[in-house]
Amino acid sequence: MNDAFLYAAARTPFGRFAGALAEVRPDDLAATALRGVLGQAPGLDPAAIGDVVWGCANQAGEDNRNVGRMAVLLAGLPVEVPATTVNRLCGSSLDAAMMASRTIESGDADVVVAGGVESMTRAPWVLPKPSRAFPAGNVTAVSTTLGWRLVNENMPKEWTVSLGEANELLGDKFNISRVRQDEFAARSHNLADEAWTAGFYDDLVVPVEGVDLSRDEGIRPGSSAQKLARLKPSFRPDGTITAGNASPLNDGASAVLLGSESAAGLIGTAPLARVAGRGVAAVEPPMFGYAPVEAAGRALRRAGIGWPEVAAVELNEAFAVQSIACVDAWLAEGMSGPDIVNAKGGAIAIGHPLGASGGRILGTLAHRLRTSGERWGVAAICIGVGQALAVVLENVTA
Repeated sequence: MNDAFLYAAARTPFGRFAGALAEVRPDDLAATALRGVLGQAPGLDPAAIGDVVWGCANQAGEDNRNVGRMAVLLAGLPVEVPATTVNRLCGSSLDAAMMASRTIESGDADVVVAGGVESMTRAPWVLPKPSRAFPAGNVTAVSTTLGWRLVNENMPKEWTVSLGEANELLGDKFNISRVRQDEFAARSHNLADEAWTAGFYDDLVVPVEGVDLSRDEGIRPGSSAQKLARLKPSFRPDGTITAGNASPLNDGASAVLLGSESAAGLIGTAPLARVAGRGVAAVEPPMFGYAPVEAAGRALRRAGIGWPEVAAVELNEAFAVQSIACVDAWLAEGMSGPDIVNAKGGAIAIGHPLGASGGRILGTLAHRLRTSGERWGVAAICIGVGQALAVVLENVTA
């Protein structure tokens, strides 16, 4: 078996819902990220790309009909470059990267691009088809932006609660206070602002043509738990989850370039990190926010290391409460400290365009390891309907 390596990563800035990227189609966002990551491979002939694996959670509007293939064509790659689109909701682009790494390990291709896209702004409303022609009653349009839709009546009601209520239940289970959640969220904003100011993201983020957006749109510098405490709960009158301590709705795209060790000559640059372990886990749907604990554990075991050896963690922050629950569990398992988690900010500040987030955290992790010179890192993401994914990277630049 070959080893799979991450050679490059790129993403667009992440825009707010109805913000700077609202007029940009998701397939154009995907093409931007694809061109961006290939721009970091100076020697690569695009015809040498064995496959493109793309993630997208919605696929109900302009991202339909295999948006990965649309990105290949819109980016101007040779028509002979194939592409597929995968959907594991929030984990779609990390799933795409995991699939790409397996393709390389099996020898089916030497170079594969993985990534993902989501425009939550442009997600359409859908109408269910009637079972027979010309129904007399009204029909309700359903938003496809986020969450359950057109739910099967056979699904247990306790499984189909909103994402917010699910995380209120998680907070109840682990007794995680509003104060801790607001502190976590403020940290995310301030670290993201510091990272952008220091230039960490300059080599990772590519501009979107025709859009005046130079960095992630949702970051709020100077955030504090005291300021966030003024916000009202979003899901329960007496709840702990607010718009300030949960990830927002966003638009954006990300991409990573993976290849075999021998592909360095084709790509024209040395690899950043080796894909050392992968993990997937599933739990009851309402507890989805806690699923990264087991997914990361499985990835670490497959990499042959434990939490004490991990120097950097990128955990997608769907909600502060679920992030805290995961961090607490990992600390109990030997993680060195909470400061290694999302040291450059997380999704609460940067944003969470569903299909793009996995590629973002994987690319950020590789660049954190390159910058620090440390060896091992974990990227993990929770997924609605009770799943999670995790990848262990080994720094090969030291």
